[in-house]
Amino acid sequence: MSRSFLRDDDLTPAEQAEVLALAAKLKAEPYDHKPLAGPRTVAMVFDKATLRTQASFAAGIAELGGNPMLVDGSLAGIGKRESVADVARVLGRQASQIVWRTYAQTNLDEMAAMSGVPVINALTDEFHPCQLLADLLTVQEHKGSLAGLTVAFLGDAACNMGNSWALAGATAGMHVRFGCPEGYAPDPEVLERAAGLDAGGSIDVFDDPVAAVDGVDVVVTDTWVSMGKEDEAAARREVFGPYAVTADLVAHAKPDAIVMHCLPAYRGSEIAADVIDGPQSVVWDEAENRRHAQKAVMAWLQAHAEQV
Repeated sequence: MSRSFLRDDDLTPAEQAEVLALAAKLKAEPYDHKPLAGPRTVAMVFDKATLRTQASFAAGIAELGGNPMLVDGSLAGIGKRESVADVARVLGRQASQIVWRTYAQTNLDEMAAMSGVPVINALTDEFHPCQLLADLLTVQEHKGSLAGLTVAFLGDAACNMGNSWALAGATAGMHVRFGCPEGYAPDPEVLERAAGLDAGGSIDVFDDPVAAVDGVDVVVTDTWVSMGKEDEAAARREVFGPYAVTADLVAHAKPDAIVMHCLPAYRGSEIAADVIDGPQSVVWDEAENRRHAQKAVMAWLQAHAEQV
């Protein structure tokens, strides 16, 4: 069965380091490597709104010598018009890899089980592993290494980004802190899994945002109103207000701390405009690095598929 990338801990610590090293190489030599030459087709399926994911995958597939095939999720009706299993069998006969941005992780798992080709999680309600590889690549570029660094994730940690930071950060040997209100920490099973990875990192949850940020190397936040939570916007702003990433809060981190946000960002809510647009922000490097990290994942999976 082909290897897939469905959640962050699908990669061991050594494999994660290998993919990140490949991402750095592909970024430095963007047009020199064509593992998808043919061109091999990669099916990109989007059930959720997208900008960076579609743009970065389409550009990355082309740079790897492949053909990005866009499948409109609203037209395909996966799980409604046709079963996940049937769609998987069809796409597996048409494409070398499948990239899917969708809702339920269980559907993604079924796609991987039934398609016969590598499947990549481009975001589900539970995890966002491609974003985390881009984030780790960005941290590595600015800090030189990952192991031993401390990162604080502020705000709504009970989301796919919170879960993925727990797993990917622990895999990288980082010390991951979550600063969030009670009831908004990452999934307990995910935290348990991350704590048991034994890669030299640690996981902590704080309800005090200042304590979470104190002395950290990296400050991370995400929107307080994830897709599907729009009707809770007003209540969420009140709950998460103390966890907003402001200049005053960032001042408690190390002086050379970097600030990250996976976007889209809402200035004046989860992050202040003078922070996201300020000198400590690496948000635009982070957005660009989606392409390089995803190219590395696709190239790595293709190499493994050809060995099977």
